[in-house]
Amino acid sequence: MNMDNITKIYLIGIGGIGMSGLARYFKHNGCRVSGYDKTPTSLTRELEAEGMDIIYDDSRSLLPADFLRDIGETLVIYTPAVPKSADVVRAFEEGGHVLHKRSQVLGYLSARKFTVAVAGTHGKTTTSTMVAHILTESGRSCSAFLGGIALNYDSNVLFSDSDLMVVEADEFDRSFLTLHPNVAIVTSMDADHLDIYGDHQQLIDSFSMFIGQVKSSGVRIIRKGLKLPADYYYAADSISDVFADNIRVVDGEFYFDFHQGDEVIPDIHLGIPGKHNIENAVAAIAAARACGVENVAIRSALASFKGIKRRFQYIIKNERTVYIDDYAHHPTELEAIFQAVHQIYPEKKLTVIFQPHLFSRTRDFVDGFGKALSFEGIEKLIVMPIYPAREEPIAGVDADWLLSKVRQTSKVLMNEGQVLEYLREQEPELLLTVGAGDIDRLVKPIKEMLTSV
Repeated sequence: MNMDNITKIYLIGIGGIGMSGLARYFKHNGCRVSGYDKTPTSLTRELEAEGMDIIYDDSRSLLPADFLRDIGETLVIYTPAVPKSADVVRAFEEGGHVLHKRSQVLGYLSARKFTVAVAGTHGKTTTSTMVAHILTESGRSCSAFLGGIALNYDSNVLFSDSDLMVVEADEFDRSFLTLHPNVAIVTSMDADHLDIYGDHQQLIDSFSMFIGQVKSSGVRIIRKGLKLPADYYYAADSISDVFADNIRVVDGEFYFDFHQGDEVIPDIHLGIPGKHNIENAVAAIAAARACGVENVAIRSALASFKGIKRRFQYIIKNERTVYIDDYAHHPTELEAIFQAVHQIYPEKKLTVIFQPHLFSRTRDFVDGFGKALSFEGIEKLIVMPIYPAREEPIAGVDADWLLSKVRQTSKVLMNEGQVLEYLREQEPELLLTVGAGDIDRLVKPIKEMLTSV
């Protein structure tokens, strides 16, 4: 890929969290950036406010003429979430453009950098953002492409002219195989994306290939229990090459000690809650140390880490109501968030609103979802209809079927309007909304409703 003459960038699916990061990166570097997406969102509106032209109708007549004409000066990036039959896709292909996946572009950009890549079926967004934050706060400036909005920076991308880059390495569609990192973290390899991989073993094989691409002088940091070769295995509350112990909660805040060989970083205050996030922090610390960051700087950075939008994000936190929003959409993630909430608020009655994501994921993990949603600390469970995203419905796979797997007496299926009506009549003392679809559209009206009571 020759970027020397590129002055214009067109992103098909610009509103995706990963695509928008590339859009911001190229805009920051002086390129003219435009794009297409199916629907406007708060993120696409932000991109427009930053000077990017975006269309929402799939019509080649709306494409900038010079982008179509100037093949040598225009880089077209697309996401597989947009079908190949889309008119804007066909217009560029028929015009002679070669379309590049986000992962291909990311691989090109990272090839010129000392790259820290974080992979995993869950935990990768938080861990990669922690790494980027530690590097930034310690004075080791880095560029970063993240899979969520970092609350410390209100962005999913960090800019730097340094040789350091942090990348969230996405296993979806085997995208992470374009990367050849200097430091690699793997947080998890739970079965997921089986609509792409077919079975769990194929997903594991892809992670093995990813780790095999770490540079010969590089560092491989692997969660304990994963069957991948490592320079360091890591864990929380379990002896490993690098690990955390003395984990404690003081006034709702999490503290721990970090161990690596004979070295100890004591009394680390983590700015976000949950034992699962302590485990993420252990991996991030090991990566930061591999980049030469001093212990005192690591300790300070983690205390100031605010987390990621929709990852255990407090929306309301007062004496009357605690409302938390989270992106969890896999059984393992749900179990982790429920445990974390219960650990901090063991006496409060928990109401959970969950929106399943994808028919295929619901089908493949329905028993796991049933087990996770049967968590005994849940007082009231509300399940919304399945968010389809890129999928067509699957016969027999719906929210009612999912609910039938839940051993929870107070459970109910509600649509968006019914959820809001229920919350008008009830005032839960502890509320958690979870899911990866469009359930985040409820956050603002729920907040307004609960704070106006």
